[in-house]
Amino acid sequence: MERSEGRSLFGRDPAGYDRARPDYPERVFELLRERCGLRAGTAVLEIGAGTGKATRRLLQLGARPLVAVEPDPALAAHLRVRHGDAVEVVEAPFEEATLPGLDFDLAVAATSFHWVEPALGLARVGTLLRPGGAWAMWWALYGDESADDPFHDATQELLSGLPDPRPWAREPGRPWFALDVDRRRAELVDAGFVSVTHELIRRAERFDTARIRALYATFSPISRLPAAERERLLDGIALVAEREFGGAVERPVLTVAYTARRPA
Repeated sequence: MERSEGRSLFGRDPAGYDRARPDYPERVFELLRERCGLRAGTAVLEIGAGTGKATRRLLQLGARPLVAVEPDPALAAHLRVRHGDAVEVVEAPFEEATLPGLDFDLAVAATSFHWVEPALGLARVGTLLRPGGAWAMWWALYGDESADDPFHDATQELLSGLPDPRPWAREPGRPWFALDVDRRRAELVDAGFVSVTHELIRRAERFDTARIRALYATFSPISRLPAAERERLLDGIALVAEREFGGAVERPVLTVAYTARRPA
């Protein structure tokens, strides 16, 4: 998918996306506190804030000021309504955004930085951080190569006409963006970052029938389909959840997190 399409795809139903997607695991925010110095009064820049899945927790942990960059007008409006004056929302692609003249202590991107050209994006992050400031990027991926995933197996026939949604299976022979650890580390080092770390956070997430249907509606290969075809597919997924899993679906979720620092 072109980056331009990906940046505008998820604003079609911000409230539905926000309800369907699970919150990020608390371990992500432990990393922000332990490795990135997040605390009360930390000046934070969030890139691709979306519906604010990470924004809420950043505010709870003391991020002030918090500037959120979001290119999709519907998502930007959602953020403004939800957070009011607590968040300054900048509606623009990160590469083009006019930002306040702050030296940020921390910049983050939650399941969004694959929509930014890495070299250009990391170079700009480096210019926006104060010396010694921290950078963190993470992704929530639905599926885990090391875990059983019976619901995926049960819906393979329904999804057979679409790209395999499991992150390690999308590009045979080449890891998907977040899982391409060597490349992501090299990009961080090339951009001048130090103290680069990488961590995998594994968990299982439970969904009832309505929520698993809503979750699949947020997956880009499905959300891009014509409306009638999309609704038929989602109805089929809900039927599998109800008939074969009794309305209680468990899926493995893999969170991939990277942290780094600008040299002091």
